[in-house]
Amino acid sequence: MFPSLLHLLFFARVLGLAVAMLVLFWALAFNSSFLTPSLSQQDLIYAVLHPLFMVIGFILLSGEAILVHRWLPGSRGLKKFVHLCLQGVALASGIFGIWTKFQGNDGIVANFYSLHSWMGLVCVSLFGAQWLVGFMNFWHKGEARSVRIRILPWHVFLGLYTYALAIATAETGLLEKLTFLQTKRNVPKHSTESMVVNSLGLGLALLSGFVIMAVVSPRYQTRQSYKHVYSDTRCLES
Repeated sequence: MFPSLLHLLFFARVLGLAVAMLVLFWALAFNSSFLTPSLSQQDLIYAVLHPLFMVIGFILLSGEAILVHRWLPGSRGLKKFVHLCLQGVALASGIFGIWTKFQGNDGIVANFYSLHSWMGLVCVSLFGAQWLVGFMNFWHKGEARSVRIRILPWHVFLGLYTYALAIATAETGLLEKLTFLQTKRNVPKHSTESMVVNSLGLGLALLSGFVIMAVVSPRYQTRQSYKHVYSDTRCLES
């Protein structure tokens, strides 16, 4: 028994809304946690904007773009256009989120020393390359149909891999921030902020599961596979 696509989309939307509310609550209610002694009050704005743009703008929007082909009615061209636009906004949010880390007074190296920062740079770079390849092959249609058919499985795989990598990057960032708060700021392990950060990490993990499950749903894939095979057969016969 496999959950229906409607149920998967419903839980993905609920979890996405919960994640957005948690990251907003964390950034607004505990904004002093983002202000270290080496940062000025102006730098606090960039420090708070980073999780907002990376989680809400990058992860949530890219997840919604992945699900566009599962829920949006209309032609395939409309779905590809909405998918491309949402992924473009997500990419812009990711680039801006990384740009905020270049604004600190401690310098660039001070903000890009950890596993979280390295994974973030790789993730956004891979996402940008994926968006460009998708635009050139599936929207601009610069390649032949046979080339697009060969590229499509890799496009889907890299899209899901990049999304999963973004979730993993966010989890390492939350762990890094919470460890810093508990060791340097003496934030209790059972404090409200600790619970909010842990809940945010759990919400992201569950969200990614529902999004990926909706994409690889056997029922949906089976129907779509028959449609593609039938469509390709008619094209070859004609």
